[in-house]
Amino acid sequence: MDKGKQTKKSPAVRLSKAEQELVSAALSVRKRAYAPYSRFKVGAALRIAEGKIFLGCNVENASYGATVCAERHAVGCAVAEGCKDFIQLAIATSSSPPSPPCGICRQVLGEFAPKLKIILVNTKGEFVRTRLDKLLPLAFSKEDL
Repeated sequence: MDKGKQTKKSPAVRLSKAEQELVSAALSVRKRAYAPYSRFKVGAALRIAEGKIFLGCNVENASYGATVCAERHAVGCAVAEGCKDFIQLAIATSSSPPSPPCGICRQVLGEFAPKLKIILVNTKGEFVRTRLDKLLPLAFSKEDL
């Protein structure tokens, strides 16, 4: 994983302009998350091959199983518009280091883009670049059915 915490002692690892756009969108939508129980707000920005970005934020529920994660929310928005060609995802949290997606979200993302590029970012500006296949090795897929 490419850890991008910038310090005065080391050269800065920089995000590309496209990555910055995705990260900014994820950080922005994170502010709209509904997380009264965990207080753990998450924002997700999912880019498709054509360049369009779909947003999602976590929406908690008193019946915890009914909670929707930000990543699955973004996937649902994209699929509802007929888009399934995901190329990159930014996930924004406040944790340090930035948090990866949960197991259920990894599985859902893997349905569409097993090698999806992912940027984990936090509100402090720290980021980590990774790929879904690194976060979900030996994933269960339609080929296993």
